[in-house]
Order: sequence, then C-alpha cells, then structure tokens
Amino acid sequence: MSIEKRHQWSLVLLVSPLATWLVVFLCLPILLVFIYSFFQRGPYGNIIFEFSLLNYARLFDPLYLTIFLRSMTLSLFTTACCFCIGFPMAFAMATAKPAWRPWLFIALMIPFLTNFIVRVYAIRVLLSAEGPLNALLLSIGVLATPLSWNDSLVSVIIGMITNYLPFMVLPLYVTLEKFDYSLLEAAADLGASWLQMFRKIILPLSLPGILSGCFLVALPVLGEFIIPDLLGGAKTMLIGNLISDQFLKARDWPFGSALSMLLIILVLLGVFAQALLKRRRVQ
Repeated sequence: MSIEKRHQWSLVLLVSPLATWLVVFLCLPILLVFIYSFFQRGPYGNIIFEFSLLNYARLFDPLYLTIFLRSMTLSLFTTACCFCIGFPMAFAMATAKPAWRPWLFIALMIPFLTNFIVRVYAIRVLLSAEGPLNALLLSIGVLATPLSWNDSLVSVIIGMITNYLPFMVLPLYVTLEKFDYSLLEAAADLGASWLQMFRKIILPLSLPGILSGCFLVALPVLGEFIIPDLLGGAKTMLIGNLISDQFLKARDWPFGSALSMLLIILVLLGVFAQALLKRRRVQ
C-alpha cells in the first residue's frame, strides 16, 4: 500500500468516529423530527401516520406568529445588551496586564463551573422580594417597600443576559487580544477622538469577533425555554416553551416537530448568514 493511500485511510479512521456521532445523534434525530412533522395527532395523543401539511399551515396562525415575533425581539434585544456590556469587558481584558489576563479569564468562566439550573435559580433568589438586591436597595433608601422582579419579562431578560454574556465576551476577547493597539496611538497623534477611533478603527477591525459573539448569543436565546419557565413563571411564552409544551403537555408531537423544524431552519439561516458575512469580509 502506497504512502498516499495510507494517509487517506488514516484520515478516514480519524474522521469516522466524529462522522458516526454526528449521523447518529444529530442527523437521524433531525430526520425523524422532519418526518413526524408531516403526520397528525390522534384524539388521545397518539400519532396518525398520514401525510399532511396542516402542521405547517398552523404555523401561520396569528397566535404563533406573535410568539415567533416575541422570541425574535427578545433574542435581538438580549444580543444587543450582551454586546453593550460585553464589549467593554472584553476590551478591558484584552488591554489588561498579561499577568492579570488569566485571572480575568478564569473569573469570566467561573459561572460555567456551576450547573445551568442552579445559576437560573440563583438569579430567582437574587430578584426575589427577600433577596439581597432588595435588601441593598432598602438599606440605602432607594426603595421603601421590597419589590419582586420574578415571574416577569424583566427577570427573563436579566436571566438571558447573565447566562449568555460569556458567549459574547469570549469571541470579542480573542479578536481584541490580537488587535494592533499602535493604530490607536497613531490615530491619537493625528488628533482623533476616542469616539472616532472606536468607530473607524476598533469597531471595523473587531467585526469578526462581534459577528461570532452575536450569533453565539442570538441563536441559543431564540430556542431557550428553561429561563422563561423558571424566571418568567410561564407568563412569557417563547418558541422554545411552545415546542416543549407540544411534546410534554399537549402530546402533539407532529405539530411540535413542525415548530422544531421552523426553529432549526431559523438557526441554519443564521449560521449561513454568518458564514456569508465572513466570506465577503475575506474577499
């Protein structure tokens, strides 16, 4: 056997475990969801294996369109908030002394050492009427009576930002760490203001990190259902909650599959848009 063929077989052996994993645990489940979306729910929650497009027609119901619009709006708003908070954090980490950067990075990653559900419940405790936030505001005289932000859209937004902020900071930090800061010194010597330097130098050169961070936040938030359930008190219905309810409560697997396919298509469109933007930037 020639060296070239040995090399090809080595690549096949290296790639085959990953390919098998993707086919079994990603492609096949999506294929099953796609097939189920064309069936119908029976009177007792069973599945009637008859081809139909009624599930996709139901997606255009005003009720579901409102939920889709709310989900998209919340996803975009959360992404914008994460960018406004995360960019200064990433810039501070990238411009800190080299000895401090590992510690700042560890501080950013500490929340990931805690279970996701535990983090969400911690936010619920923080925002409760008896929580530390109310105690602080009462002690300094900002509030006269304690308030509870739980079971509201505000608590859902806070939970989204808190849990997905690191996904914005990390790609921004990677981009800003490689940034040539001598460009800022040159711009300052030419009389450029800080706003001009940010708009004409920092922002354009950090665009790859911005795009990656925005997609890493917007796409998971679009399908999030745990945070709205635990912090929104089932008052904030999003796409993820609607899909979960169809599978677990309504037992309407075909319609839940159609909703899942819609969400998968939206995610894929986001991924393709990111790839297209990066390709145009390289060209």
